[in-house]
Amino acid sequence: MSPSTNATQEFIPIKEVRDGIVILKDGGMRSILLCSSLNFALKSEDERRAILFQFQDFLNSLDFSIEIVVQSRKLDIRPYIALLEERGRAQTNNLMKIQVREYIEFIKSFTENTNIMTKNFFIVVTYSPAILTVNQSGIASRLGLGAKQEQAGATETSFDENRSQLEERLSVVEQGLIRTGIRVVRLGTEEVIELFYKAFNPGEAEKPIKID
Repeated sequence: MSPSTNATQEFIPIKEVRDGIVILKDGGMRSILLCSSLNFALKSEDERRAILFQFQDFLNSLDFSIEIVVQSRKLDIRPYIALLEERGRAQTNNLMKIQVREYIEFIKSFTENTNIMTKNFFIVVTYSPAILTVNQSGIASRLGLGAKQEQAGATETSFDENRSQLEERLSVVEQGLIRTGIRVVRLGTEEVIELFYKAFNPGEAEKPIKID
């Protein structure tokens, strides 16, 4: 038996990213919101209770599915070190050069001995347009996410209509999160592509940085 030659892309359910929207191979659509975090340690008991109640009301108000994703990555300190080294070379005062060098060594030593993680929080808003087909008995059946589609692809009109439905859901999620004190930003096409690229290529973060 010959080894499989299937490309990695065949196992990824993404068809394309268009106008910041992830279009799946089954016709589903996804938009991604980058969310800020809240530090409960700095909140009073009343503030914590109010935030929890507000978030509970937000979840109860939804009549569609969302996905909450927490991404943890080891903090890449190399760009900061490169910036410090550039600033150090630009210093004309010898004392400042020494201080910058000592500070760089302190940062390197600290990060090597401490596993510093950075976390990103995302909300994935979903929308899957209903696909109507006719079975052998001539009865229309409604197929949801994961069903095989016989259509070649959505037209411009259907894309705009489906995007409008997704935009309504995004607005509901954004307003609900803002009321809890969470800041949100919609990811554009480039940000979405970068997010998935790093997710499927985690080793890229370990490659050395090229400095001109």
